[in-house]
Amino acid sequence: MVVNRWAQEQAATVQTGLDELVYRSNLLGSDRAIANFGGGNTSMKTVEQDFRGRDVNVMWVKGSGSDLATMGRKNFTGLNLDDIHPLLELEEMSDEEMVEYLSHCMIDSKHPRSSIETLLHAFLPFKHVDHTHPDAIISLCCAYNGKEIASEIFGDTFVWVPYVRPGFQLSKMIAEAVETHPQAELVLMEKHGLVTWGDTSTESYEQTLKVIQQAEAYLHQQREGREDFGGKRYDTLNDYQREEVLTSILPAIRGTMNEQNKVLLSHYADDEVMNFVNSHDAAELSQVGAACPDHLVHTKRVPLYIDWDPARQNEETLIAKIKQGITDYISEYEHYFERHATEHDQMMEATPRVLLIPGIGMINSGKNLKMAHVSRDLYYRAIQVMKGSTALGEFVSLSEEESFNVEYWPLEQYKLSLAPPEKELSRQIGFVTGGAGGIGKETVQALLNEGMHVVIADVNGEGAEEASNAFNEQYGSGLTHPVKMDVTEESQVSEALKNTILTYGGVDFVVNNAGLATSNKIENTSLEEWNLNMNVLSTGYFLVSREAFKIWKHQGIGGNMVFVGSKNSVYAGKGAAAYSTAKASEVHLARCLAAEGGEDGIRVNSVLPDAVIQGSKIWDSKWREERAAGYGIAPDEIEEFYKNRTALKVNILPSDIANSIAFFASSKSSKTTGCMITVDGGVPAAFTR
Repeated sequence: MVVNRWAQEQAATVQTGLDELVYRSNLLGSDRAIANFGGGNTSMKTVEQDFRGRDVNVMWVKGSGSDLATMGRKNFTGLNLDDIHPLLELEEMSDEEMVEYLSHCMIDSKHPRSSIETLLHAFLPFKHVDHTHPDAIISLCCAYNGKEIASEIFGDTFVWVPYVRPGFQLSKMIAEAVETHPQAELVLMEKHGLVTWGDTSTESYEQTLKVIQQAEAYLHQQREGREDFGGKRYDTLNDYQREEVLTSILPAIRGTMNEQNKVLLSHYADDEVMNFVNSHDAAELSQVGAACPDHLVHTKRVPLYIDWDPARQNEETLIAKIKQGITDYISEYEHYFERHATEHDQMMEATPRVLLIPGIGMINSGKNLKMAHVSRDLYYRAIQVMKGSTALGEFVSLSEEESFNVEYWPLEQYKLSLAPPEKELSRQIGFVTGGAGGIGKETVQALLNEGMHVVIADVNGEGAEEASNAFNEQYGSGLTHPVKMDVTEESQVSEALKNTILTYGGVDFVVNNAGLATSNKIENTSLEEWNLNMNVLSTGYFLVSREAFKIWKHQGIGGNMVFVGSKNSVYAGKGAAAYSTAKASEVHLARCLAAEGGEDGIRVNSVLPDAVIQGSKIWDSKWREERAAGYGIAPDEIEEFYKNRTALKVNILPSDIANSIAFFASSKSSKTTGCMITVDGGVPAAFTR
């Protein structure tokens, strides 16, 4: 049930005017059972003074491409109402004409382009207007007998408007219907949503809540004593079983979808989702169509339902069904596009945004994790709508043609175009070992700068979490994910990469960077010291590589790996036999893997740094004193010593290494494998040959 979140004390501190509209909008958007992500719009009418000090009747309305939950003052557009009202006299107006006309009504050219449904607000004579997509209301508006039921709930206080795509015609229909129905308190838009209003911001908000609560109460009454979606057909797998299956199927889904483009994946399996996907009616009901025009832009018209019996069919059968299902879905989407497209339409990605699997739950795809979550959240709302509509009778949706006209509507495409362009490494998933250290954090940042999502793996779990929190604060929620992992522990390596799959759907780029260093003459090198270097720098890199190769061969779309070696990988480090031998082993392993992985599209390269002192935990340890002693200098002279021994007379920074790693991650190195790049300022004795 939606609840009234209006806080009178907080509202009293909000200045009248645009700030109160922001407050109301944020309240409505903060409850997704009221307003979809990016959907709905709000407005208020005021009197403002223009640049000459004259009073102007102005309507503030949500700008295109913003979200009610998070928008602020800058996301609203002000329009001169006196310029808009003459449009009511027109019989028709195209979308292009409407957009062009409204651009001349703006009181400030710096404001964002106004909402698609601006005229809906402008044509209504009320000071405050809210248009939302509440689950309970859409349940009513998507029921085949919705209008009759609305009469039972609202009496003669509502106006019912048949489905028409938003724009001039719909806005005029609503205005005329309200004008001829003076007792109207709300508008119900078939297959679409709700319009309410009030003389004050508080009244408008409370009217919205009142209408929704009335619909919710009726739906609750109708659902009493009946099973949702025809009752349960399948049982949910337990958490362990579900995670094991997801670890296997998510990379397979990414690989199959890669025919169109890489995606990130999320999965969701709460009681509401499982109640639907496990039901008798889910297979048929899910294919009726989108619950709302705002839904299908991010979920497509229908999801991909996988007809799999978790109690009787195995994982191999499921994977085969998924691969065939995605292939068939793409083919059908292409035919759907061909049936309705004009010469100006360009087909978007044909892969499903929503997959429904009995026993497993819902899987969502997106160009990034945020958009996968948007798809998830919107289809979750669709499930609530279908639950309500079927309790009332039969769920109905937009026709195929109506759906296409929304999905490929130029004004809707414009909203999507407001998103920033994708960076080169977007849609890719990285995994960086030693990610909480100096080189590791710089590498994560370099990859984030190019759009990659990154798992930060480190034996220092707290350090990984701190780094992840800082990066997510800077770049956006969910772009990094921390995991505690000791590269020498086989089970921890396996679990960390499983965690990566469950978080993002797979992995594309692995940086073997975990490190340590010790320095001793050979006669003073203990077996424990020798094994420590070999375990971390050689065996640890082998364990991570092996698990990554398993995923990549299953995912089937290649892979990319970088080893962070050392100058000592190719140079005999005096007084550091254990470290140097392990580092030499490391880069030769990289070359072996490059030779082995090539036929599967897997690239493996190495970066060889030297003396990366800044931000290094290694150089803050005993290693500094040991190396200084080996060279006969004081520990505080070590930076200058290393600088002066290079051909370029420079110190090497973590960012220098990160830049080389980012190069190997990029398309600029797409035909390079088995390569070693030295980033050491030029140490002649370590020149590769």
